[in-house]
Amino acid sequence: MLVNPISRPGGGSSVLATIIVFVLAVQSVFAQLPPAFGKVQEFKVSEDSRVRKYLSPQKVFWQSTDDERLIENPGHLLGPNNGQAILTGQQDFCWLRSSENHQPGILLDFGINLHGGIQLVTGMMKDKDPVKVRLRFGESVTEAMSEIDTIQGATNDHAMRDFVIPLPWLGKIEVGNSGYRYLRIDLVDPDKELILKEANAIFVYRDIPYHGSFKSSDERLNSIWDVGAYTVHLNMQEYLWDGIKRDRLVWVGDMHPEVSTINAVFGYNEVVPKSLDLIRDITPMPQWMNGISTYSMWWVIIHRDWYKQHGDLSYLGEQKAYLDKLLDHMISRVDGNREKLDGTRFLDWPSSENRQAVHAGLQAMMVWAFEAAGEIYGYLGDEYQAEKANEMVGKMSSYSPDAAGNKQAAALMALNGLMDPHKANNEVLTKGGVKGFSTFYGYYMLEAMAKAGDYQTAMDYIKEYWGGMLDLGATTFWEDFDISWLDNAGRIDDFVPEGKVDVHASYGGYSYEKLRHNLSHGWASGPTAWLSRHVLGVSVEDPGGEKFVISPNLGDLDWVEGTFPTSQGPIFIRHEKLGDGSVDTKIDAPRGIQVRLEQE
Repeated sequence: MLVNPISRPGGGSSVLATIIVFVLAVQSVFAQLPPAFGKVQEFKVSEDSRVRKYLSPQKVFWQSTDDERLIENPGHLLGPNNGQAILTGQQDFCWLRSSENHQPGILLDFGINLHGGIQLVTGMMKDKDPVKVRLRFGESVTEAMSEIDTIQGATNDHAMRDFVIPLPWLGKIEVGNSGYRYLRIDLVDPDKELILKEANAIFVYRDIPYHGSFKSSDERLNSIWDVGAYTVHLNMQEYLWDGIKRDRLVWVGDMHPEVSTINAVFGYNEVVPKSLDLIRDITPMPQWMNGISTYSMWWVIIHRDWYKQHGDLSYLGEQKAYLDKLLDHMISRVDGNREKLDGTRFLDWPSSENRQAVHAGLQAMMVWAFEAAGEIYGYLGDEYQAEKANEMVGKMSSYSPDAAGNKQAAALMALNGLMDPHKANNEVLTKGGVKGFSTFYGYYMLEAMAKAGDYQTAMDYIKEYWGGMLDLGATTFWEDFDISWLDNAGRIDDFVPEGKVDVHASYGGYSYEKLRHNLSHGWASGPTAWLSRHVLGVSVEDPGGEKFVISPNLGDLDWVEGTFPTSQGPIFIRHEKLGDGSVDTKIDAPRGIQVRLEQE
């Protein structure tokens, strides 16, 4: 089971104290500057809510030669570390020496996918000239060992992951800003010597506690919950990103599963409203967010969900002026009772070539978004706008397109009343098992299966599909995955044996071909939110996040326990199956939080 490596109780207070001391120190310095430097007071300073930690490698995974004349003491890099160059003991450091015929290289494994750069601390080489090294970051062993080319798809898009830099004599350099687990370091020039004291990952993340948790009698489900939570945590950077390697952008559709996971794991975090506001402010009407019509709809749905859990009516009110225009724009893209959306018509990549399914999914998405808008206007007390939105729900619900056998479309239609959920589950969602699942819309397939009451099959599919990535060595969930990729597959955390398929270098399509494929993508975290909602059984009953319903569905589990974040602290829940099949539940809720138990 993956252990969360970055949460610690009280961490936020420590970070806050450090920030306060730093800000006061900066203000003190500014106050002492001479008049000539008065302009510094006008500098625009942005704040960063993230922290940095320095991690030693867990393993020297590979070295280009066993010749100790060329590579000596690489194991020294495994730590401990302090980030400081020193004058003594360098005979024990890692030495790389190149010849005319060999430029030595090593591959370091940091044990888990992470976001950040690298800190390199050097010793006293004989030659004081900078020593050039090539650095290659990779989310898989293959990626870190690859060349940038058009064959296997490795790129420097969005974040530099393959470049040459000079290292100083007896000094330190920090460089890089990407998602990776592995780092390859190679000398570039012949007849050079490099003494490395340390090579530390610079782990950049938000130091926030995991208020939510999930543990059960099934360790595979537990690991999947943990990995989903960690995947989203990595993408909670300055803004809420889709992936830590690429695209490192605010994609609103990707945000919906991410925000669902944040609500289940972290509770309130400023990265969500900050990201929602960014995409609103850079998307003047009548443009669609990210150029995709459904992504503007996801923006509406996320705001409804965010308010229901956190109850900030003032913040919700700040969205009204934009929502008014968006509502009218959505209405203008309806012909009778059918969608006629322009912009990019998109659900997810695997469904994108099925035009009939996309139409069916867009119809369902409009029902969902109009319904969410109606709820938002109800909370804001605007009866006129609420009636407009609800009228569109009724109108568009009168037309049910053919899902064309597509699981993405069928899931959306089942969730929004356009298709009977049992029919969707029996005839489409469970047909062929997890074949046709996707990392993004797999969340909505699971939600539709829950609506049909098929919790056990959904749990089995979670273990098979998301667990399949773990079986290939994943420590975070991927941008895309197909169950067929398991056939004769090598693992991503090792060199691929001859005769095995190199998954990272062979699969992926559309915008994520081969090594360009993200192996840490927030939209793949759906099982974390789903397990908290449907197995642990926690949902918000009334807007504002003070009343919750607990309705467990254990399936074949013997027990499940966990916590769920609220504004007053986490609710603790434990369900245990008794000999007669009934479930014994214990709940400990913080003061001010009302909980209602609902069991079959």
